[in-house]
Amino acid sequence: MGGLFSWLIVPPIAAWLTIPNFTEIISQAGGSTLGFAFLFGLLWGIGGLTYGLGVRYLGVSLGSSIILGLSMVFGALMPAIYYQFTPADGKDTIGLLTGTSWGQTVLAGLLVCIIGIVMCGKAGVMKEKELKGSALANSDPHAVGNADTEAHLSGKDEYKFGLGIAVAIVSGILSACFNFGIEAAKPMANVANELWKAANPNQGEFLFQNNVSYIIILWGGLTTNLIWCLILNARNKTFKDYTNNKTPILSNIIFCALAGTTWFLQFFFYGMGESKMGNGPSSWILHMAFIILIANVWGLILKEWKGVSKKTMFTVIAGIVVILLSVLLVGLGNSLK
Repeated sequence: MGGLFSWLIVPPIAAWLTIPNFTEIISQAGGSTLGFAFLFGLLWGIGGLTYGLGVRYLGVSLGSSIILGLSMVFGALMPAIYYQFTPADGKDTIGLLTGTSWGQTVLAGLLVCIIGIVMCGKAGVMKEKELKGSALANSDPHAVGNADTEAHLSGKDEYKFGLGIAVAIVSGILSACFNFGIEAAKPMANVANELWKAANPNQGEFLFQNNVSYIIILWGGLTTNLIWCLILNARNKTFKDYTNNKTPILSNIIFCALAGTTWFLQFFFYGMGESKMGNGPSSWILHMAFIILIANVWGLILKEWKGVSKKTMFTVIAGIVVILLSVLLVGLGNSLK
């Protein structure tokens, strides 16, 4: 239900509020533009679905770190590699990144952020071991010694490293496809930008140009997730939950709408920043870095790390500081550009 608002309802409302005649821009776009934007949205949706499996088999900390790290690297560098072999005006290439001071600074920021992600992931693994060890020690003494119970408390019943790594790699690569979708849909954003500039000369780049692109990209994500959710509804026989009078259906839908709208706002504001920075590696690195940074900070605020050792606490705080440093480096590189 939340996804219907995130991917189907809110995106066209945002475009309607910010881009005059956005439907005409879509209707006049080429088939390849629409097709590739939809395809990358579809693949990104698969990346989102497999994210849950990666976390299931590797744990939240390790799974999230691997997936988000891969998404950051691929989302930042693959467009630059593509444009190295297929040059286009105004597009950053891998040669520019490695051969200029600003590019090297951005790449340094990317490397530093990966180090920070690894540190946070390491801290998460340490936390899981400590807290699960504590849970096992404080559990029912009659349960200790029972193989099934101990496996459940230690998380080993779900932990499958080989399968988890494979799923995490797939998820990380496909999750980066959202950035590829923005690049594929750029012709539509450019039209919106040009129309706005014609009506507002000397005003710079149009902040909301990407809102027209999101409609097509998110249709792809909607397709993937809707099909899978309907399959799960059929498999688990849960279609009746949508009309179950024993639950507060209206308030549930309202909360889903709020959650879906809030989720979309991440890309609404990302599009505004990207319109000023360009869809080079800096935009995607900063976006992913802040997801990881804020998630870990909230973990500290909400006392998710309560009861861990000083070594573990130091590791996660150090990881956060390193990620923050990477943000500053990427920002410096972009300013040098």
